[in-house]
Amino acid sequence: MEELSEIPNSVIVRRLTKTYGAVKAVENVSFRIGRGEVVGFLGPNGAGKSTTMRIIAGLMPATSGSVHICGVSVANRPDAARRHIAFMPENNPLPEELRVGEYLRFRAKIKDVPASEIRRRVDEAMEICRLKRSASKKIIGNLSKGFRQRVGIADAILSRPDVIILDEPTIGLDPHQIIAIRELICSLRGKMSVVISSHILPEIELVCDRVIIINHGTVVASGSPQSLRKDFIPHDIYDVSLKADADTLMRSLKSADIDLEIVSASAPDAGGYVDYVLRGRQNSNLGARIIAELSKDSRLSPRSVSCRKPSLEEIFMAATRRSWEQLRDIDNKPKIVEEMDGENAEK
Repeated sequence: MEELSEIPNSVIVRRLTKTYGAVKAVENVSFRIGRGEVVGFLGPNGAGKSTTMRIIAGLMPATSGSVHICGVSVANRPDAARRHIAFMPENNPLPEELRVGEYLRFRAKIKDVPASEIRRRVDEAMEICRLKRSASKKIIGNLSKGFRQRVGIADAILSRPDVIILDEPTIGLDPHQIIAIRELICSLRGKMSVVISSHILPEIELVCDRVIIINHGTVVASGSPQSLRKDFIPHDIYDVSLKADADTLMRSLKSADIDLEIVSASAPDAGGYVDYVLRGRQNSNLGARIIAELSKDSRLSPRSVSCRKPSLEEIFMAATRRSWEQLRDIDNKPKIVEEMDGENAEK
């Protein structure tokens, strides 16, 4: 069936596979992206991210499987599907001799924006991307990297696409520029589906509703950062700083029936304080009990106690590590070879 009607998703990818000779860049990938959702698409270098995004954007054919954008098949109706989607590559080529406004008006014509709508669409895109007052008349070649990224996003949203794919939108930007792009992406939530590929995982965690992690060409994790924490790192981390060796600390915690284990410990600093990293079960909420117990013994002199949730970077490492281990187990699994005589072979 070529089109899927009345679906609550902007993107549906089913059993997507892309091969180059004997090499499978993407294998049996399936996922959905809801309307107005901001999704992070993550993976190590060579995992298949760029290939998948290019197939979704209609820039590359799949070997098998299907992609539907707002119900339209990318393979069967590529021109119609591309009307619903915009793609900003990592190294977005921009004409350096044009002014921002000139370039966006030119791009609006290419994207078949009605002539009567071009000025309004360009003004709208520049307003959203904070270009209208500060850069509309500036020559693109004189812009900073951050402003160039804004121009690229303004270009992408000119046709008001249902889906926008941003490949490394904050790479090479300074902290102020990153914050500006982050706020811009957040402003698109609910208006269009946004797919972001990035290696800057703290940014993904701040702006994305959901994360899809791909490794070895297959999806190895998908869900909100909170749900992925439960799946891949089912524990909380406590940072404790005090004057005590590891044995004294553990005796104190066990006496209060506080179930934690020491992950690491620093060398004592000049004041005799040791920084410990402790691990306990997820959502154990032990912070107040730890403080109360350690404060009973003045010799411990607790300086600080804090609980932190595993970061998206830790989730990413756990998910990709698990997939590598599973692949290694498959490769190392003994293969059973059955010898058949000629009669059985013919059967």
